[in-house]
Amino acid sequence: MSNPPSPPAVGVLDQGAALTFPPGFLWGAATAAYQIEGAATEGGRTPSIWDTFSHTEGRTMAGHTGDVACDHYHRMPDDVRLMADLGLKSYRFSVSWPRVQPGGTRAVNQEGMDFYRRLVDELLGHGIEPWLTLYHWDLPQPLEDAGGWPARDTAARFADYAQLVADSLGDRVKYFTTLNEPWCSAFLGYGSGVHAPGRSDGADAVRAGHHLMLGHGLAVQALRAARPEAQLGITVNLYPVTPATDSPEDADAARRIDGLANRFFLDPVLRGAYPADLTADLRKVTDFGHVRDGDLAVISTPLDLVGVNYYSRHVVAAPIEGVEREAYWRAPSCWPGSEDVRFVTRGVPVTDMDWEIDAPGLVETLERVHRDYTDLPLYVTENGSAFVDAVVDGRVDDPDRLAYFDAHLRAAHAAISAGVPLKGYFAWSLMDNFEWAWGYTKRFGMVYVDYDSQVRVPKSSAGWYADVIRRNGLAAQ
Repeated sequence: MSNPPSPPAVGVLDQGAALTFPPGFLWGAATAAYQIEGAATEGGRTPSIWDTFSHTEGRTMAGHTGDVACDHYHRMPDDVRLMADLGLKSYRFSVSWPRVQPGGTRAVNQEGMDFYRRLVDELLGHGIEPWLTLYHWDLPQPLEDAGGWPARDTAARFADYAQLVADSLGDRVKYFTTLNEPWCSAFLGYGSGVHAPGRSDGADAVRAGHHLMLGHGLAVQALRAARPEAQLGITVNLYPVTPATDSPEDADAARRIDGLANRFFLDPVLRGAYPADLTADLRKVTDFGHVRDGDLAVISTPLDLVGVNYYSRHVVAAPIEGVEREAYWRAPSCWPGSEDVRFVTRGVPVTDMDWEIDAPGLVETLERVHRDYTDLPLYVTENGSAFVDAVVDGRVDDPDRLAYFDAHLRAAHAAISAGVPLKGYFAWSLMDNFEWAWGYTKRFGMVYVDYDSQVRVPKSSAGWYADVIRRNGLAAQ
């Protein structure tokens, strides 16, 4: 293989300069309900697809489940005080759908909704802006039993749920995002099956992706009608996709993966259409008969903001004849219609998730969304890294995570300087938590959690981030 073209240098940007962010920049941290709450059977909560999945043998690392997680359900006031100690200006959390609407179709469960009322009140009492995500992957199990996201009715049920949350919390919550990372819900949940509900069918994955976006559009309409003053958006996980070489074949491989990873969601939501090349790529998977007249108009209902989750870059190459796809290091069925594309590693530093560290990719991603899609305010709604951490003499020093945050915040500042309307940044994650199929084996938090005692220990990155928030910028280095 010839040498690949040179993407922007991996790592840090402009390390020597002190950088100040615009006034009012929203500094936050993020979590998700199933990853931290625990109390899986308390207060009227019923099972989600992640309860079922994690309790199925062989699905998660060491059989870990979210039954207890970080016990945030019981420790919420202390956790909010911890956020206040860090100086957070905003906290991005998700509502557990089966906690507030057991079964996904019945009336609101007041005991479950009261938990989020108390959470919002605690946040506001500490001067922290609540940022509410309606769906972070915990579909009520009865809705999955009825067909899940590949079934069109699930989109309607999601809009009903959005209405319940708006009626209960919308008087005190300004920011709502509908979905978190619909690519993961569709292509990991119904394509590769490595996430809940663990199904593996390319056509189902494509249908799930469409119905997730349809549910998003219907939810935005319901939220807008109930709370016209609210700021409404969606959170998508995006990747710059780079061909491994300058060959036409590798360029086409990059086009195909970019279509599935990025344009599958950006184009319908922000342009009201699927890209023609993407639908052609997927012709052998589906005829798109699940798309009905009017769907794309609903999906592209106007928004107030777009959330971008960024972690890494994809570098891809064309297939090699005779090489079995199972030998590739990515689960091939995450990419229906493009299972033969190879994902290439470059030998650069990686996190404990084996994700390449590529801060300039954040600049590329933000500039692309602004240049090609929208003038709407953008927010980095997740960005972070897993590394191996340990408590030593009561402290947790995590220099690699601190360096990761520093590099990516410098990248965020570079995007702002280039004209991107970036308005906020949410570190992933506030605390160590249940990392989906990886269980408790991967730590993303700025706060260390001892899962036996539930003791929280802020890591050195937490103190560093608190200083960033206090100064609204980065110190010179």
